[in-house]
Amino acid sequence: MELTELVNPKHTVVVTMEVQRGVIGDLSSFPDLQSAAENSGVLSNGPSICAAARALSVRVLHAVATNRADNAGSITNCRMLAASQKMNQAGAGLVEHTEGAELVPTFGPEPEDILVPRLHGLTPFTSTSLDQIIRNLDAQTIVALGVSLNIGVLGLALSAVDLGYQVVIPTDAVAGVPLEYGREVLNNSISLLATLTTTEELTSAWETYKQP
Repeated sequence: MELTELVNPKHTVVVTMEVQRGVIGDLSSFPDLQSAAENSGVLSNGPSICAAARALSVRVLHAVATNRADNAGSITNCRMLAASQKMNQAGAGLVEHTEGAELVPTFGPEPEDILVPRLHGLTPFTSTSLDQIIRNLDAQTIVALGVSLNIGVLGLALSAVDLGYQVVIPTDAVAGVPLEYGREVLNNSISLLATLTTTEELTSAWETYKQP
């Protein structure tokens, strides 16, 4: 299927992955990931994709990781979640209703955007209503962007394919650490699951749907 057909605005949504201030923004607790997001284009191209999507009424959904202040609903059954809890306890994590849990402002949210939080898990379909929301929007294609290619974006792609969706990933709007490893994940794993494209190619495909 050609990219233009694949990202038809009538059946496409954009899903951002953890584009939060405490992850890749000014309050990041992950300096290497924040740097990778900046160097790979996530922080510049991601907002451009979101804006282009909204201009065509393509819904933008933001998958965000949050924790309660008392960590209720979350457990530390892996090293990453344990580290996250320690950061929350130190006041530098993603506690709900705090600045660290907010989106990087250039991503939104705009009034028409939908936030999809999760209290536990490493991927956005786990224990959330993301799947049902996308189905209710009558979407078949997910344009995914954000971080990280190490776990979150890879997990998003795997789950989406398992659930029957087409996945499109702009390679200049995702990042992992180290940066070179992220590229290897794209080339050797995600390329088997998703259609890889660029921000320019994606927005050009959407341009063809604009009314003259």
